Amino acid sequence: MSKVKKEVAFRAINIAVLTVSDTRTTATDSSGDLLQECVEAAGHQIARRAIVIDDIYKIRACVSQWIADAEVHAILITGGTGFTSRDSTPEAMIPLFDKEIDGYGELFRSISFQDIGTSTIQSRAVAGVANRTVIFCMPGSPNACRTAWDKIICQQLDVRHRPCNFVEMVMPSDDSACVSRD
Repeated sequence: MSKVKKEVAFRAINIAVLTVSDTRTTATDSSGDLLQECVEAAGHQIARRAIVIDDIYKIRACVSQWIADAEVHAILITGGTGFTSRDSTPEAMIPLFDKEIDGYGELFRSISFQDIGTSTIQSRAVAGVANRTVIFCMPGSPNACRTAWDKIICQQLDVRHRPCNFVEMVMPSDDSACVSRD
């Protein structure tokens, strides 16, 4: 279970939210809206927000700009992780990763199994790190976004979470080094 070090001060980070969809608009982007609400409720800032169609090169172009932006520490991507011919988020993102975070997809599917049963095998949720920016890709439904944020991402983007978290990587400081599991 997660452990929070109360003596460590919370550090807000800048998070970008990307919705990958051929049909969503700013008026109908319920998953993007949910992620923005979660980010802000946790005390972080929304650095950027966009909607792009499910096209490998349009996804890469948007995310590549954010990865190169020193003001963006984390990126949350919703949509495009299924198995239809138009779902291409993993194919767009994996080549950009310096390192993949294999445990994220595994944990997401394990948690999702409790809610949606074996249909969770159709989720290709992936995560990785590119240029010291952590990137989490999740399915496009609001329920999937809520699961990913509440059960995994929010803790990993909280510097108080121990024994380790990703804030320590994207915004290093002397007082937030990853501690042992003791």
